[in-house]
Amino acid sequence: MFNSPLPSASELPSSRQLIRSTAIAFAVAIGLLVTVVMPSEYAVDPTGLGRAMGLTQMGEIKISLAQEALADEAATKVVAVAPAPAKPTPAPPVAPAAAPPVAAVQPAAKTDKVSLTLKPGEGREIKLEMRKGTAVAYEWSASGPVNHDTHGETYDAAQGDFHSYSKGRQVNDDKGELIALFDGTHGWFWRNRTSGNVTIVLNTTGDYLNLKK
Repeated sequence: MFNSPLPSASELPSSRQLIRSTAIAFAVAIGLLVTVVMPSEYAVDPTGLGRAMGLTQMGEIKISLAQEALADEAATKVVAVAPAPAKPTPAPPVAPAAAPPVAAVQPAAKTDKVSLTLKPGEGREIKLEMRKGTAVAYEWSASGPVNHDTHGETYDAAQGDFHSYSKGRQVNDDKGELIALFDGTHGWFWRNRTSGNVTIVLNTTGDYLNLKK
C-alpha cells in the first residue's frame, strides 16, 4: 500500500497565517451580520445597505407579521365587557345665549385621494405627517376584506413603538376623524389575507403637512 509522505514543517501554515485567516473570517462574519442578518431579521440597519438591498423592508414585514400574530392570538382570548349604560342626568338650566365669538381664520384643508393594490399576504401603509391636535376626516374602501390598524408614531419613535387609534379584521371599509395626539406620522396599515389582489382607495381631508405612501 502506498503511503503519502507527511508534510514538512515548512509546508504547514504558520501561527501568523492561522491568526490572519481567523481574523479575516471573523471580519467577514461581522460584515454579514451587520449588512444582511440584522436588517433582514430584526429591521436594524446601522449601515444603510440593508434598506438599499431591500433587506430592512423584509425585516420590518417580519416584525409586523409577528406583532399581528400576537394581536390576533390575544383577540381570540380576550372578551371585551361592554360598560353598563350610564343613567341619564337631568339637563342643566339653559343659560342666556352669549354673543357669538369672532371666528378665527382657519388654514385651507388639504385633500388627497390615493389608491394601492395588495397582493395575497402583502401589507402596506399610508401615513400623514400631522401636528398635535390637528384633525383629518378620512374614508377608505377595499375591493375585498382586509385587516387594518389606524396608528401613529412620534418622529423619534423606536422600532415597534406606536399608538393604535383603531383596528379591525376582515373589513371592506372604514371612515371617521383622526385627531393627532402628538407631532409625528399618523395613518393606516392594511394587510390582505385573501387569495387574490385587493385594491384600496383612501380619501383624506384636513390639516396635515403631507401624505406618504
